[in-house]
Amino acid sequence: MSAQADHPTLLIPGPIEFDDAVLGSMGHPSESHVGPAFVNAFGEVLSMLRKLFITTDLKSQPFVISGSGTLGWDFVAANLVEKHDEVLVLHSGYFADSFATCLSVYGAVPTQLKAPVGSRPSLEEIEAELKQKSYKAITITHTDTSTGVLSDVKAVSELVHKVSPDTLVVVDGVCSVGCEEIRFDDWGIDVVVTASQKAIGVPAGLCIMMVSGRGIDRFKARKTPPSAYFASFANWLPIMQNYEAKKPSYFATPSPQLVRALQTSLNQILSVPLDYRFQKHKEVSQKVKKAVAALGLRQLADKPECQANGMTAIYLPEGVAASDLLPKLMAKGVVFAGGLHKEIATKYFRFGHMGVSVTNSDLGHIDKAIEALKSSLAEAGYKH
Repeated sequence: MSAQADHPTLLIPGPIEFDDAVLGSMGHPSESHVGPAFVNAFGEVLSMLRKLFITTDLKSQPFVISGSGTLGWDFVAANLVEKHDEVLVLHSGYFADSFATCLSVYGAVPTQLKAPVGSRPSLEEIEAELKQKSYKAITITHTDTSTGVLSDVKAVSELVHKVSPDTLVVVDGVCSVGCEEIRFDDWGIDVVVTASQKAIGVPAGLCIMMVSGRGIDRFKARKTPPSAYFASFANWLPIMQNYEAKKPSYFATPSPQLVRALQTSLNQILSVPLDYRFQKHKEVSQKVKKAVAALGLRQLADKPECQANGMTAIYLPEGVAASDLLPKLMAKGVVFAGGLHKEIATKYFRFGHMGVSVTNSDLGHIDKAIEALKSSLAEAGYKH
């Protein structure tokens, strides 16, 4: 059981429920961001991130910077592409549109390869597009939070290395890192951007990235300076290298409490084999999806291979509105999210199942949510 104050169970696709020990770390006394205790903690966090992303390449570099996951897009756009560079953006939901917009702001030229709602571009379509022009980078949303669509990062990366080997492989892992399998070295990934508040299980406020040696080299070979100040590798790369070496360093003040919470969460995550964690998320995901199907409901992601393991996006049944269903769930102590995809926002809702709600079954979050969904639909007049 949890020692937290009584509150509705938060089962949206982030922020998620947090472990008691993680929240306890947020209460760490104030400390100097260049003091030895904090520097050691930050160094350990960066080293543990290498294990989380499954990279042993010392040329790769983890980053932890105050900000949301969205800040990761700015880092990619400001440091790894330059004005007029072509970038292929694979579209599996709302967040590809946003990443493309961010790239455009910095002067890059994004081309979106779109798929119908609930699907993802095929490998054949991606290959054909890669052969059309020279792309500096390709972006893949691993799990699109708006649709629950899972992309096959391994297969796409293999294709890119075969067809367009100079193209950087950039993964938006905001809703996947910590609950979906991701193997940075083995899959030939150049960048993963993520955030603290989803499957990593830490309150919002940290942008977390892993950048390959090839990505760092691409940055160093820029013809023009980075097109940002705060989001500049020129400013942050030496800071991260120093912290990882347990040396105090300063460019902008980090959040000691959030870093302490991240240290606690990563220690928990890495206390069991990552394969076990990934499998546990798959099992709970299947439990949720079977319950959804038993209720006669459909997912946005209709093909099993396109369905994320950390969340489920579910079409509302005919005659039931989110504005009716979600308050009924709240009355039962369960918080789900409404739709986000612009084309169908009012037609579906989202159930997040990641982190401690999955790994600690004693909390009973998933069973509680499934039962609340059944009874709330019935109260809303749904019969199946």
